[in-house]
Amino acid sequence: MATNFYFNNFPANQITSEQLLVEDLVIEALKIYGMDVYYLPRTTRDEVDYLFGEDTLKEYRTAHPIEMYLENTTAMDGEGDFISKFGLEIRDEVTMLVSRLRFRYTVNGYTRPREGDLIYVPMMTSFFEITNVESENNQAMFYTLGRGRGGNVYVYALQMKQFVFSSEIINTGVKEIDVVIRDYYPKTRLSLSAGGTGKFVNEEIVYQGANLAFATAQALVYDYLPGQYVDVYRIQGNFASGIVKGNTSSANWTISVVSDAATMNNVFEDIFDNARIEASSDGIIDFTEQNPFGEP
Repeated sequence: MATNFYFNNFPANQITSEQLLVEDLVIEALKIYGMDVYYLPRTTRDEVDYLFGEDTLKEYRTAHPIEMYLENTTAMDGEGDFISKFGLEIRDEVTMLVSRLRFRYTVNGYTRPREGDLIYVPMMTSFFEITNVESENNQAMFYTLGRGRGGNVYVYALQMKQFVFSSEIINTGVKEIDVVIRDYYPKTRLSLSAGGTGKFVNEEIVYQGANLAFATAQALVYDYLPGQYVDVYRIQGNFASGIVKGNTSSANWTISVVSDAATMNNVFEDIFDNARIEASSDGIIDFTEQNPFGEP
């Protein structure tokens, strides 16, 4: 062996006290300079539509608090915000570091972070989706002191993009997360006729049909203006004119109009900006014509 035995005594399959010391220092540094975030594992990983290669409906049912270090010290990476033929798109990306050891002990049942899982960052009130988990790079301290536990790479570098919400179910039981995400669901306004009874309660299930088990449509209450309308989200089925009932409140009203014009707060895709772009284009191009770009 050409290397000095006294300074390079790090066998491939042996954990040394020096390696443990470095790992402890890395964890301490992440706790000092990092931030508290939540790791949301995708709970529907095995339910895949093999035709399109994606989940039929993603669900995130748990959230694990853990510290991570944000590498982007000045601004977001990625392509940023731009207008394409599909409207305004936000393509912000970030990279965060998490301790391998802390992750295994904090997120039970998972040996490593997984692509497709989410990170919620309270400081930015934003969700990010993991696109790549890097374990062998400069940030991960490339084989410092040889190869020990976990290849002696002490952290994972999580490359993430801003999460584009598409009616996935996020119900973690953590109030901070669940309150934020409920604002981003598409909402439908059920206008009510006079003469109903009871008051709907936020977050209760409302439905149409003989009972909830045989409901033709059901949803959760987002907001309710007594006697005028109820805004609902996470809809299953199709609401129509007729009786709508509250599963908790026992409220009973008749729907007069079903409208998708309920106010939305969707910072993931800036739907309002796209609506403004469409409204402006309507003033330039008459889409009621068969051929708006030329003669009939």
